[in-house]
Formats: sequence, structure tokens, C-alpha cells
Amino acid sequence: MMTGITPINPMIPGMGLVPPPPPTDVPVVKEIIHCKSCTLFPPNPNLPPPSTRERPPGCKTVFVGGLPENATEEIIQEVFEQCGDITAIRKSKKNFCHIRFAEEFMVDKAIYLSGYRMRLGSSTDKKDSGRLHVDFAQARDDFYEWECKQRMLAREERHRRKMEEDRLRPPSPPAIMHYSEHEAALLAEKLKDDSKFSEAITVLLTWIERGEVNRRSANQFYSMVQSANSHVRRLMNEKAAHEQEMEQAKESFKNALTGILTQFEQIVAVFNASTRQKAWDHFSKAQRKNIDIWRKHSEELRNAHSEQLMGIRREEEMEMSDDDSGDNPTKKLRVDDSALAAQAYALKEENDSLRWQLDAYRNEVELLKQEKGQLFRTEESLTKDQQLQFLQQTMQGMQQQLLSIQEELNNKKSELEQAKEEQTHTQAMLKVLQEQLKSAKELAEINGHDESQANEINVLTVALVNQDREKNSEKRSPGLKSEKEALLIGIISTFLHVHPFGANIEYLWSYMQQLDSRISANEIEMLLMRLPRMFKQEFTGVGATLEKRWKFCAFEGIKTI
Repeated sequence: MMTGITPINPMIPGMGLVPPPPPTDVPVVKEIIHCKSCTLFPPNPNLPPPSTRERPPGCKTVFVGGLPENATEEIIQEVFEQCGDITAIRKSKKNFCHIRFAEEFMVDKAIYLSGYRMRLGSSTDKKDSGRLHVDFAQARDDFYEWECKQRMLAREERHRRKMEEDRLRPPSPPAIMHYSEHEAALLAEKLKDDSKFSEAITVLLTWIERGEVNRRSANQFYSMVQSANSHVRRLMNEKAAHEQEMEQAKESFKNALTGILTQFEQIVAVFNASTRQKAWDHFSKAQRKNIDIWRKHSEELRNAHSEQLMGIRREEEMEMSDDDSGDNPTKKLRVDDSALAAQAYALKEENDSLRWQLDAYRNEVELLKQEKGQLFRTEESLTKDQQLQFLQQTMQGMQQQLLSIQEELNNKKSELEQAKEEQTHTQAMLKVLQEQLKSAKELAEINGHDESQANEINVLTVALVNQDREKNSEKRSPGLKSEKEALLIGIISTFLHVHPFGANIEYLWSYMQQLDSRISANEIEMLLMRLPRMFKQEFTGVGATLEKRWKFCAFEGIKTI
């Protein structure tokens, strides 16, 4: 027996029992594998590769079938341990087993052995040989480990995202201390300092919103509010200074713009002087073209700057008119920078804000009243509209009923008139026939005819009465309503005359559809039923093959006549 190969670390790429996967262009050539207890012979390279099932997620277990009957667990471990570390082997009595590896990539190396023929030693007994079939196996332990790994990766991803969000989140505002008498004294000192006023005022606002004001601390809070109010005059003075700076900047900008505009006017005057005939005739054509372009460009810029300057002046005039009409207190502050003027201005602004709030409340109340009135009106109008619609619908229904009743009355009247006419006609005929009978009897008695002649006379009278009834029925039968029906009768008559054995209504309708696509089979059948002397219906076939056919019979009536 040949010695086996030394164990190889499967983690090293390109090493181990199974060679690295070859390129796709090169065909796979498997070789004989010698082990201590057995030999593995490769399958026929011309045969298709062995089939495998879909790989389960996290698969570390393989199914090995086709083992020799005499194969032991030690021999199986000797063959497959070269693919990687084996954690468990579960062998069955029916020549198959399940092998679980430590890592997932080892399963691919084990699948490579699928199709090899395994022979134990040099024996030729059937119990010592078998063809291996290696496939993926679905194990609960593998799936559980895979799920744990996925959950761990998800936790890591969530942690990474949280760290990223924490890094990108803006810093939270500084924490505000709780109220105490010591902190309130420090805060009162900070409120008096201009540089720390913005930080201190936020702390004061937070304390008031938290509800720290009570009977004990009311005086302390009042002093802090009073010190906050003392900054109003400072802020108003700063605003006035900034406004004065802005006015000075506007004035300097206006002066600079006026100087630029005067220079533009001078440049435009130079161009206009150059375009006069005395100087214009001495320039070349290209020079004239350039001067003309420069002149137009400078005129556009001059017009734009002049419009800007005029806009600034209009704004100043509007501000002057507002100042004259409203007596703006900021102007007084510039003239008389005193505390009384600042307080008056603050009181005026507070009064204006209260007046605007009162106007806004009044407008809201008026809007609410209008909305309520509109709601009531809309509800009333909706109910009235619904009632009107209901009454209109009932009126329309009654009108339709009246029209249908009138039509029925007119039809009944026409039928009654026809019945009366028939009755009068039959009565007149009866009277005439009675007179004829009397005269015929008298003649028979006179001439000595027998009773047979009298019976013949009675038969003739009955025939005359039936003939009159048939004529009346023909008069009452409705004729053709339009030229379209006459044309349809002509075409149908020709078609059925060509088909002596008749045709069913579907065949006839399919032919008529080619001439008039709007005609229906029901309309054709009603037209045929209205003319029983021209068309007749016959049944052909037996049972399931029973079929109704229409035939043209007008010529038969002529022959009988």
C-alpha cells in the first residue's frame, strides 16, 4: 500500500489536497489521489460535472454518498481531512455520511471530490469500492451560526452609523445651572456687564420658564429684570450710532456715484463731439465703428448709474416724508440723546404692538363670524339644493309616467276604433249575407231546389266572411317602416334564395355585418318574424345537432295562388 501525502494547511492559497480553481479557458483535469488506506480515481473527463443542490447560507456541512460498504469512519476522515479541519462525522449504515468542517471555504474543496471512484487498498471486491457523490447539506447548526454572524455584522453596522451620526451631530448647548441665591447674585452681576449680557439673559429666561419665580425669589428676579431693562437704552444708542454710520456710508456712496456719473457724462460728451462732422470725416471706417460701439456702451452705463442715483434720491425723499408725518423718535434720539426719549420710544413701540395685536384679534373674530355665517348659509343652501334636486327628479319621473300613460291611452283608443270599425263592417256584412240568404231561400223554394244547394250557399257565405277577416288582418299588419328595412328584405331574400336549404341566423348576421356593421342579429330575426309569408323557420338535426334555419318561401305562396 502506498504512503499517503503529508497534511497541508488549507488556509494557504494554492495549497492543499484540491488545487486552486483553474482559469475558465483551461479544461479541468483531475488526477489520481493516493491515501494510506484507499485510492481515489478521477471520473471520465468527457462526462458532465456532477450536479449539486443550491448552497444553503453559511454551509459548513457536506453530504457524502456512494461510500464503499467496508469504509470506516477513520478512512473517511483520512480522505476528507486534507480539505480542512473536520469538527464532526455522522456516518450512516446505508453507505453515506455527513461531514462538518470548521470553515465554509473547506466545503468547496470537498465538493471537488464528487465523482471520484474510491477503492479500499488493492481489493477488487464490490464492497470495497464505490463512486463518491459530495453535495451541500442543510444543517441547523450551520444556519444558526450564519444567523449569529449576520446579527453581529448588523450590530457593528448600527454602531458604526451611530458613531457617524454622533460625529456629525452639532454640539449641544451648554448646560444651565439650577437656581440658587448664590447663582442669582452672580447672574445679577453678569447682567450688568455688557460683554456677558447675552449669556446671562438666556439663563434668566430659562429660570423664568422653569417656574423658579416664587414669593421668596420675586424681588431678586425683579432686580434682574430691571437690570435687563437698563440695557434697552444702550441698545437704542448703538442702533442710532449704526444708523448714523449707515447714513454717512449712504452719503459717501451717493457722492462717489455722483462723481462717477459726472465722469460718464464727460466721456459721453467726448464721444458725441467725436461723431460730429468736423472730426468724424477724418476717422477711418474701422475707427468710426469702434467709436460708435464705445459711445453706445458708455451711454448704457451712464443711464444705469443715473437710474440708480435717482432711486437713492427717491428713497431719501420717501424717508423724509415719513419722518415729517410720523415724528420718528430715532431722529429725536440723534438730536437729544436722553433716557426720557428712549423710554418714550419703547412705550410707543409697546403701544403699537398692542394695537396691532388688538387689530389682529378683531380681524380673527370677524373672520370667525363670517365663516360661521357662511357655514349656516352653505348648510341651508345645500338642504335647499337637495330638496330641489329631489323634487326635479320626482317631476321628471311623473312626466315620464304621464307620457307613457298617454301613449298607452292613444294605442288603446286606436285599437278600440279599429275594433269598432271591424264590428260595424262585420255587422254590415252579416246583414247583407242575411238578405242574400233570404233571397236565395225564396228562390230555392220557388225553383224547387233541394237542401244541398242551400248548404252550398251557407259554405260560400262562411268563406266570404273568412276572406274578409283575412283582408282585415292584412290591413292591420304593419308594413315596412323605412327604406332600410326594404333594402334589408331584398338582400336577405337574395341570400336565402341562393341557399335553398336555408341558413341559421348567425350565418345570416355575419353576412349582413359586412354590409352594415351596426346591425344586430336580434334586429334581423325580428324582421324575418314580421313577414311569415316570405320567410319561414324550420328545425333541422336531432338532439345536440338541432338547428334553426330560415328559408325563403315567397315563391311557394305565388305557386299556390
